[in-house]
Amino acid sequence: MPAERTRGVVAAAGGAVWRTAPGDGAGIETVLVHRPRYDDWSLPKGKLDAGENALAAAVREVREETGLDVVAGRRSVRTRYAVAEGAKHVDYWLVQAVGTDEPFEPNDEVDELRWLPVPDAAALATHEHDRTVLADLARTDVPRAPTLLLVRHAKAGSRSDWDGPDDERPLDGQGRRQARQLADVLPVFGPVELFTAARVRCRETLEPLAERTGLPLQALPELGEEEFSADPQAGLAVVERLLAPRERPGVAVVCSQGGAIPSVLVALGVRWEGTRLHPPAAKGSVWALGGRPGALVADYYRDLGPDPDAP
Repeated sequence: MPAERTRGVVAAAGGAVWRTAPGDGAGIETVLVHRPRYDDWSLPKGKLDAGENALAAAVREVREETGLDVVAGRRSVRTRYAVAEGAKHVDYWLVQAVGTDEPFEPNDEVDELRWLPVPDAAALATHEHDRTVLADLARTDVPRAPTLLLVRHAKAGSRSDWDGPDDERPLDGQGRRQARQLADVLPVFGPVELFTAARVRCRETLEPLAERTGLPLQALPELGEEEFSADPQAGLAVVERLLAPRERPGVAVVCSQGGAIPSVLVALGVRWEGTRLHPPAAKGSVWALGGRPGALVADYYRDLGPDPDAP
């Protein structure tokens, strides 16, 4: 077991579900669920399964407790509180309800579901930590969801050990595992387009996701490392187009390289805490971006493998 578990850490994840309010389209509604075991009104959430990623767990728990089909949005807050097993933390995401609005069917954990305006949900919520998440949902200064995922290609074999052209250097064993992890988790964002820079390692990084989603892989040379360096304005124009708001939920996924992604982020105004000059872009990592400079959501996922606090 990971050391965190032996110290009594309980890891959970959940979601603040939202949809546009019926009528004139002004405002949003959110979901609260009633759990008869605790006789409380709360946001849907639950403990991570063994070896599970927290983002994947959040979407799974929302779907299991509410029966709703949802698309993951921006990362919300982490709440912490004491439970009988020790210290518990819950990582939340904003998630948008999509698809048909089927009647709620009670299940083993939830016997009632209510759609409410956010202020009414905050008044009904039993726990203060849920009201913290709802306050984040109510923010209007940044988008609730990304429209672009910038993926750094997964780990490739050593350049010094590769005899062919560098553009053709493939993923190694670890890189292929990272590509499968991306394919396991990124569908929760609702990909609608897949793009890759003109490098074998970039294309191979998204091939499992393309197979999972059935989407074609499209070439996007402007966001290759050398191409972006030669003409950054062309690359930024592509990024600006992909960041534009969408009529329907979903994201474009672009696999690029370590020399291009940090430059794009700096141009968008993304800054990183600490002493780093540029934002990080580790191999196999993902930046989830939405909005525009000055009103930008920029969530960094260093690793989409099992959460370190999962059992």
